[in-house]
Amino acid sequence: MKFPTRLLLAMTAFATGALSAHAAGALEKTECIAPAKPGGGFDLTCKLVQSTLVDGKFIADPMRVTYMPGGIGAVAYNTVIAQRPDSANTIIAFSGGSLLNLAQGKFGRYTENDVRWLSAIGTDYGAVVVAEGSPFKSLKDVMAAMKADPTKVVLGAGGTVGSQDWMKAALTARAGGVNPKSMRYVAFEGGGEALTALQGGHIHVFTGDAAEAQQQIKAGAKVRILAVMHDKRLSGDMANIPTATEQGFDVQWPIIRGFYLGPKVSDADYKVWVDTFNKMMATPAYNAMRAERGLFPLAMTGPELDAYVKKQVAGYRKLADEFGLATTPAK
Repeated sequence: MKFPTRLLLAMTAFATGALSAHAAGALEKTECIAPAKPGGGFDLTCKLVQSTLVDGKFIADPMRVTYMPGGIGAVAYNTVIAQRPDSANTIIAFSGGSLLNLAQGKFGRYTENDVRWLSAIGTDYGAVVVAEGSPFKSLKDVMAAMKADPTKVVLGAGGTVGSQDWMKAALTARAGGVNPKSMRYVAFEGGGEALTALQGGHIHVFTGDAAEAQQQIKAGAKVRILAVMHDKRLSGDMANIPTATEQGFDVQWPIIRGFYLGPKVSDADYKVWVDTFNKMMATPAYNAMRAERGLFPLAMTGPELDAYVKKQVAGYRKLADEFGLATTPAK
């Protein structure tokens, strides 16, 4: 049966409009899941896009931030895949720590191949942080004390043995000639809890994230950053903070921050989110907000991010093997 050209055009326009309307639903009643308690890096990640999406009029309604702590991202990862795989209006924050845990099989039976990687929105770097009144004035001071007696220096961060914060501590200790197995390390559910413990004197050193610590300092936290884990000094408010390398310890730890979607989110909805993030991250307003929160430029979306994630996870599996940690091969 042959349709008139005008009718064919109308049918095509209707189908396209229906698809666009359906895909646009991904940006309605949006939600960002932060897989930890308030105050840490996941919270910072969600609130950055929450502000920028609304202010830039990329979404009509305010984005809701939901906290889903547990397993440094494992609970959120498993919940989204098993219970909300097609929730097109829900984005979930992840970090380099999430990828490290995936490499070690800490997210259960799921791997890096079980979600749709949406966007990297910036990067942070590892940091060594102490309380404002700490006797440690430099990373060298910390290492000297640990070398003299590792049992007298209590380290802590948002993650158990094998987590990225533990890895930062272990790599720093190893660079200073201290066996990581000798470290006294206390695990917390998130960076916010660890910083509270640091200020309360329950731990002596926090191996967390530079931006996270800087934001807490701006909010009134009584802590100091002794070193950042990057090959060169950071810019802006952190320009005066020396690197670990400057102080004699070759430790680098970049921390990607971004989002993923459930595995059954449609291609149309996925594309809407990818296009939205590409437009948002190209605006001066976004770059200003990212910098204000201490994050550094790293913008990747869609297939480019997917390839990056797979490569990083493979690298983390190798690093975990070096420390004698269990790993789980990708499916």
